[in-house]
Amino acid sequence: MATEGEKEQVKLLGVTLSPFVVRVRIALALKGIDYEFIQETMQPKSELLLKSNPVHKKIPVLIHNGKPVCESTVIVQYIEEAWGSKAPNLMPKDPYDRAVARFWAAFVDDKIFPSMRGVFLGQGEQLQKAVEESVTNFLLIEEALRTNQCFAGKAYFGGDQIGLVDIALGGLSAFIKGLEKATDSVLIDPEKMPLLSAWMDRFCKSDGVREVMPDFTKQAEFISTRRASMISPPTAK
Repeated sequence: MATEGEKEQVKLLGVTLSPFVVRVRIALALKGIDYEFIQETMQPKSELLLKSNPVHKKIPVLIHNGKPVCESTVIVQYIEEAWGSKAPNLMPKDPYDRAVARFWAAFVDDKIFPSMRGVFLGQGEQLQKAVEESVTNFLLIEEALRTNQCFAGKAYFGGDQIGLVDIALGGLSAFIKGLEKATDSVLIDPEKMPLLSAWMDRFCKSDGVREVMPDFTKQAEFISTRRASMISPPTAK
C-alpha cells in the first residue's frame, strides 16, 4: 500500500460522478496509491483547476509532487509509468499489444463517448440516430472481444487483469447505465452483445472498481436533471 508520504504527494481534482474522474480513481485504486481527492465545484471553476489545467480548464487533474497531469487516458498511462513497480500492470509489456490497447482506448474517446453525448443531448429523431450510432460502436467492441487476438477468450481487455482499455471503457459504465435509464434506451443489449455485457458486469464488480464506481441510480438522476436543463455533459477526458 502507499505510504503517508505518497498521500501528501498525490492529489486528484475532480467530481465523483464524472466518468473521466472515475477512470483515474480506478487506476489509483488498482495500484494501491493513496491520494487526496479534491472535489471541484466547476461553477465557478476553482483557481486550482484553472492553474493546473490552463489549456482545457477541465477535470480530472492529477497533481503528483506539485506537477499537474491532465486528460484521463494520459493520467492512467502516467500512473502506470510513475508507479510501474506496483501491480497490476495497466499497460501490456509487448509493444504490439500496447499499441492495440492505445488504439481501442482512443476509440472509446473518439467514437464511443461522442455518440453517447449525442444520446445525452438528443430528442426525438436525433436521439434515435444517436442511439443507433452508439449501438454500432458498441457492436465493434463486441466483435473485438470475440475475434481480436489480444482480447478474445480473456476475462478483461488487459487479459487476466484490468488494463488500459478496461479502464477507458469501464470508467463510463455508470454513465452508460444512467444514460440508458434516463433516456429509456438500450445501448448495450445482452442478447446482441453478450461478451460486452458480461465484461461490464465483471468489471463493475471487481476489487478497486466497485468502491469508486458511481451509483447507477444517482447517475441516472444526475443525467435526467442535466438533460432537462440541456446543459452539456462532462467533456473532459
